[in-house]
Amino acid sequence: MAQEGGSTTVSAAYVIITVVTIAANVWATAVDLAQPEWLLTNMAEVGVARSWLPPLGVLKGAGAAGLVLGLLGVRPLGIAAAIGLVLFFTGALATHVRAHVFHNIAVPGAYFALAVASAALAILR
Repeated sequence: MAQEGGSTTVSAAYVIITVVTIAANVWATAVDLAQPEWLLTNMAEVGVARSWLPPLGVLKGAGAAGLVLGLLGVRPLGIAAAIGLVLFFTGALATHVRAHVFHNIAVPGAYFALAVASAALAILR
C-alpha cells in the first residue's frame, strides 16, 4: 500500500475493520446454521421463526464472502456486500425494537456498526 498519508490510514483501517466484520459474520453464520438453544431462545423472543435461521445465516455468509472479494480487489462487490450487511442488521435492529427486546440489542448493534464502518471505508478507499 504505497499511498500517501491519509489514504494509507483509510486503507489500513479498511482492512482491519473489514477482516473483523468478516470474522464476526462467519461466526454468526456458523451459529445460525448450528442453531444452539440460546440462539433459538433469542430468536423466539424477537418473533423470528426457527425456519428463518438457515436463510439468515446464508445471507450473513454471503455478506462475509462479498467482503472477502472486496478485499481481494473486486471493490464494487465489497461495497455492495457491506451495504447489504448494513441493511440486514438494520432489519435485525428494527426486529428488536418492534418486539421491545432491548436487553440484547447491542449484539445486532455491534454487527450494524461493523457493517457501516466497512461500507464507509470501502467507499472511501
